[in-house]
Amino acid sequence: MKKSTFKVNKMDCPNEEQIIRIKLDALKNVKKIDADLPRRILSVHHGKGPEPIISALEDLQLDSKLIRTEKAALRETDGEANQRSVLIWVLVINFVFFFIEAITGFFYDSMALVADSLDMLADSIVYGLSLYVVGRSITTKKQVTKLMGVFQFGLAVFGLSEVIRRFFGFEGTPVFQVMILVSTLALAANLVSLILLQRSKSEEVHIQASWIFTTNDVLANIGVILAGIMVYFTRSLYPDLIIGSLIFIMVARGSYKIMKLSKS
Repeated sequence: MKKSTFKVNKMDCPNEEQIIRIKLDALKNVKKIDADLPRRILSVHHGKGPEPIISALEDLQLDSKLIRTEKAALRETDGEANQRSVLIWVLVINFVFFFIEAITGFFYDSMALVADSLDMLADSIVYGLSLYVVGRSITTKKQVTKLMGVFQFGLAVFGLSEVIRRFFGFEGTPVFQVMILVSTLALAANLVSLILLQRSKSEEVHIQASWIFTTNDVLANIGVILAGIMVYFTRSLYPDLIIGSLIFIMVARGSYKIMKLSKS
């Protein structure tokens, strides 16, 4: 692995940095890009020689100059380490509550809890994928982000079909006390996840996707709590099925946002 350091005199705002990243990301030998905007310094980890990078930067006409090329290990930056730590925490939180909500949802006949648990499972997979792309190229991050969106959409379709099956079936009335208790705990857990993601202060596409997923989770938790209250007053399973449907529709909308984000 080699590291080439460039002085890019016209790289004076995030727009130029993003243009450079997109341009260099198309090069197969580029592994990592770091930019120091105040000093207008660009560091590129790559294989083979720096010639393709020099040529790409010259095409952008940003007054770039190669300072040096040296052997270097590909190390994780503080920002990447912070992203990794945050994603591990939110992954664990989501995976734990997937099991809690899935078990209680099936045992206590709550489709809303099942819907929320499947959403938590999807988010766990999303955070696992996000961990995979930390420090990788922009193209890889966008490809994985698109995969997140497709997975979420498939989950929404499956969930809505299950709601329809239960609507025409003979299911028992869910236990509203369990719905409210478990959803309140899940809400608290997701609020912690949102705080962790906010503190990461990252604008990278996979972190933005994680923020969208967790925001949807918070809304879903509130929905399940409301469903539990309505089940108590109506003694009917329909509020549970309606909220479950709304959760899956929200997941579908979130998947659309994610896939749109992956194209930006």
